Amino acid sequence: MAHQDTGVGQIDSVEEMLLDDQAVAEQVLKVKEERNAVILAHNYQRPEVQDIADITGGSLELSREAAKTDADVIVFCGVHFMAETAHILSPDKIVLLPEMHAGCPLADMAEAGQVARAREENPGAVVVSYVNTTAEVKAVSDYCCTSSNAVHVVRAVEGDRVLFVPDRNLGRYVADRVDKEVILWDGYCSTHDRITVEQVESALEAHPGAEVIAHPECRPEVLAVSDHIHSTSGMADAALRSNAVEFIVATESGMLYPLGKAAPGNSFYSPAEEPLCPTMKLTTLASVLWALQTLEPRITLPEEIRVRALGAVERMLALRPFPPGGEGWDGGGL
Repeated sequence: MAHQDTGVGQIDSVEEMLLDDQAVAEQVLKVKEERNAVILAHNYQRPEVQDIADITGGSLELSREAAKTDADVIVFCGVHFMAETAHILSPDKIVLLPEMHAGCPLADMAEAGQVARAREENPGAVVVSYVNTTAEVKAVSDYCCTSSNAVHVVRAVEGDRVLFVPDRNLGRYVADRVDKEVILWDGYCSTHDRITVEQVESALEAHPGAEVIAHPECRPEVLAVSDHIHSTSGMADAALRSNAVEFIVATESGMLYPLGKAAPGNSFYSPAEEPLCPTMKLTTLASVLWALQTLEPRITLPEEIRVRALGAVERMLALRPFPPGGEGWDGGGL
């Protein structure tokens, strides 16, 4: 696409942007206004990317909030499936993913054809797909869910058998809390699956009296030693409600930054080995500026896929009202 004059000078590649973060951030905010854009940043993004975002939070939460705005352009600082969800909910807006290589290994562990075959092999099972899936997988699913509402969705759907795609750890967490047969897909988030109970216990030794907040994508043995289990959207509330002042946070280490801003009087620590999602860290201020200037890379879907995937999301939302607390609706996702 030809370069359009945005008042910040001609650039030919992201690599040419050698300005410091503050200067790039100022340019991002200027071009954002000219484009009538809204910038979304997931909680795992780099701190400097979160700082220039209009909205930060969990993946579905971000897409739903963006759909309510009058923005012409959505810049999604996250990974590919998140930008797809933004397009599913806002087909009339331009959706940009600043870093096209920012994929999700968990989402890649389930393909639509595989899920369709699993449905045939399990007749009568309701297919519930985690929001961390491709649009194609959502399109062959009965319901979507987030980590914050997965228990309620599985509990509320019709039938006694559920095929839960694709995270086995979140699926086990759900299965332990519902009176249904939950058929687990053999997928996992490598970032969360690498967190061990030994790492959490080591962190607790270093910070006696700390409470553990864990994401339900963690292994069952990690969840078993946790005081709070929440999606990223619910972690800050858990810390604010607690009497503790120190927390071990068993999730991607980028979450420490928004937690520190939400509860500045508390201290937050990663387990002994800092868990990082490399694809979440690919987005930079320079790539956000490049996307805004060029309106590329754009995320679009075939309309048939988009409409079918939207159906899975809408059927999930129709299950409300969700009960209060960690197993209910906090508006979030991932």
